[in-house]
Amino acid sequence: MTDPQRLSGGIDISIPLRFNGPQPNAYGVEPARSEPVRAGELVGDTRQGGSVNFEQYTFIPHCNGTHTECVGHITNERTSIRDCLKEVLIPALLITVEPVSADGDAVIGAEELDAKLSIFEKGEGKALIVRTLPNGEGKLSAQYDDANIPPYFTAEAIRMITALGFAHLLVDVPSIDRIFDDGKLINHRIFWNVEEGSVETNANTRINSTITELIYVPEEVPDGGYLLNLQIAPFDSDCAPSRPILLPAT
Repeated sequence: MTDPQRLSGGIDISIPLRFNGPQPNAYGVEPARSEPVRAGELVGDTRQGGSVNFEQYTFIPHCNGTHTECVGHITNERTSIRDCLKEVLIPALLITVEPVSADGDAVIGAEELDAKLSIFEKGEGKALIVRTLPNGEGKLSAQYDDANIPPYFTAEAIRMITALGFAHLLVDVPSIDRIFDDGKLINHRIFWNVEEGSVETNANTRINSTITELIYVPEEVPDGGYLLNLQIAPFDSDCAPSRPILLPAT
């Protein structure tokens, strides 16, 4: 049986979504917001005389905070993340990489990943968690747009990740692709094994693989092996807000 103490004191690597407050944002979409529901004379805010707090939340999971997505993100078929994510506890590796400069952008290449992964046994993790440097708390409310292009992965890096057998990829950037890439999402397609330019799955598509973006791994969390409890909201959608929890591996 699993030791209960092993499952206590997990490390939350999600970014809290502070409605109407500081929050990360990708592509310049509307910020996540909440407002009290009003029905006649009833108001869902105790500060305004209501009996309960009863609010409506408006947000875009892909852009407003930590989220986990499945292949339905890029296909005509509306595949649900609930049908793709099967595991409860996933062996995971956390590595920290420093992006390098390429054509004016900061990129995470295969060479940088290989240097960090080489110390681990092949197949040691089913999920790969990538923390990028610098790792300031500004990531908790960073605004990612054409004036602030975040680091992204090279196609070779994503090919290596899939070749090593990682089924789940968690990153502290808003997209594993360049956020403005004319909608190609080449890295997403490589990761899920969907043909370039296609919006259809195939016999080799990695249906049960997921990508989690906009995480934040605090500085004091060391690189190494963990158990990952990837909690998602029960949205019947290609993407859902998520709360990845890291637990001791041993």
